Amino acid sequence: MIYSILLLIPLTSCVSGSVVNVTQSSYQAEENHNVTLEWTFKTRTDGSIKSINIYCEMLNDLTPFILFHLHEGVEVSESQNKRFAGRVQFDKDVLREGRLRLHMSRLRTDDSGLYVCDVLTVYGEGSRKCLLNVTAERVQPKPETPNTTSGGKDPSTTGSPSQPVSPGLIVLYCAVGLVVVMVVGTLLGVCYYLRRKHSMNPPPPEEQVPMNP
Repeated sequence: MIYSILLLIPLTSCVSGSVVNVTQSSYQAEENHNVTLEWTFKTRTDGSIKSINIYCEMLNDLTPFILFHLHEGVEVSESQNKRFAGRVQFDKDVLREGRLRLHMSRLRTDDSGLYVCDVLTVYGEGSRKCLLNVTAERVQPKPETPNTTSGGKDPSTTGSPSQPVSPGLIVLYCAVGLVVVMVVGTLLGVCYYLRRKHSMNPPPPEEQVPMNP
């Protein structure tokens, strides 16, 4: 194909520089995010885009994949590689201004590579390239949640925070403690009363039985 052959022409030639230019030489994006690649080119100012022909490829490990194809102002979606299907859109309105904007969505790490666009207008033909690097998505660590399934084990061994004591248990503990104090006090009082009564009423002395001569 003539477009593939033209991509081999040195990109620093005078024709390439005068007909088409790339807005940004390199792009950095993250997986599952979006990016917009943009080129500018010389075109007629009468508002017609029928004289514009564009052919864009992505080179990954020297393997070409058709990214975008515009023939006489009409997109040829059948030429697009299936790996880009539904993920690449262009702004048709800005073509009249001499701007090619390709919006790529849901980026993948294998989208990283060299992107080359060849543009043909009434002013001639040229191509420019840009580099896209897509990094893997960063996974945010999940916040730790308290362990609620320790089964009442010691918090110091399970690592889970100690559970607060409910007000009902506090009242129960106080009532049990009060009952214990009352019982102990009653037992001590009974013991003291019995000892005091015994000391005030000693038993009578035993009578001596006279011995027969």
